[in-house]
Amino acid sequence: MKQRKKQVKRGPAPQYTRKEPKGPRIIASAYTASAVRADQYPEGDTVEIAFLGRSNVGKSSLINSLCNHRGLALVSGQPGKTRTINFFSITSKEDISDTEELRYHWFLVDLPGYGFAKTDKGNRDIWSSFIADYILHSDRLMLLCLLIDGRHPELPIDQEAFKWLTESGVPLQIVVTKVDKLKSSERQRNMRRIKELFPTKTAPIAYSSLNHTGRELLLQRINTVIVGEEE
Repeated sequence: MKQRKKQVKRGPAPQYTRKEPKGPRIIASAYTASAVRADQYPEGDTVEIAFLGRSNVGKSSLINSLCNHRGLALVSGQPGKTRTINFFSITSKEDISDTEELRYHWFLVDLPGYGFAKTDKGNRDIWSSFIADYILHSDRLMLLCLLIDGRHPELPIDQEAFKWLTESGVPLQIVVTKVDKLKSSERQRNMRRIKELFPTKTAPIAYSSLNHTGRELLLQRINTVIVGEEE
């Protein structure tokens, strides 16, 4: 006699949704303008959040990942390819209820990578003068994200840039790139070292443009600025 198979009741299949940050989320992004002089900056009083780092630190890939917009920023294998200050118009949306929402408009500012500019004496300079002019004189710059390659936490040029930015009073967020290329032990060790070398009021954010690790944390940090919660 054949035995009947025991029927097992199964619950509903799990549903997976993409994890979004608390607060506003980016819903639109577009290139707006390129500039090397103040009179070429977009007009208005829109909040600006800038990204700066050593050439080949992975800045363009991070911007594309953050905005979930492939190709928004040019990704190139040639270090120092970006030679202008590039402004991207960003729209973030926060749902207040089923029928209400808030929208925030801000500029993501892509600054040229430092480390490849030349001075008149033939020595390597940190960055071109027009980048320093923007950082020092833009009244709309509310936060500057300084990108540090997670594989190389102790580069003198990064420490020099951090020292200048700190002395200039620029509000900083350290973002550590390419962490997916590190083993777990290396990542933990290098993150501790970066925290020591680049002390800021908020902890460094580990970011991988490959798998979007750190995206939620970085968006939360940006949201404190665009909604006016920054102290």
